[in-house]
Amino acid sequence: MVIRSLVTVVDDDESVRESLPDLLRQFGFAVQAFSSAEEFLASDDLSRTGCLILDIAMPGMTGPELHQELKNRRQEIPIVFITGYGDESIRPRVLKQGAAECLFKPFSETALLEALNTALRVN
Repeated sequence: MVIRSLVTVVDDDESVRESLPDLLRQFGFAVQAFSSAEEFLASDDLSRTGCLILDIAMPGMTGPELHQELKNRRQEIPIVFITGYGDESIRPRVLKQGAAECLFKPFSETALLEALNTALRVN
């Protein structure tokens, strides 16, 4: 029996929170979605999350700020950042800080699956 980790999506964009979990479930993952970093931090899913798909730019706490908060709490959760901003300098920066991958929206299903596989191998 293959046990898949919980993949948690944190993105303020409602369309992403609706479509991405459906795709991830097709890949065989259990999925939970949150509209903010603060909502995720307050949830019971923090300890169950095997991989985090995290938007970089969100109101309130940003993706990189959440990443730092998780490090401060000693929560080693692999992160795949996603962003709609075309700033190429962000990718090397978040990878250097320990992210497994950084994808620019719109990304392909293949790119997402490869990023998840990379992230889950890191864990």
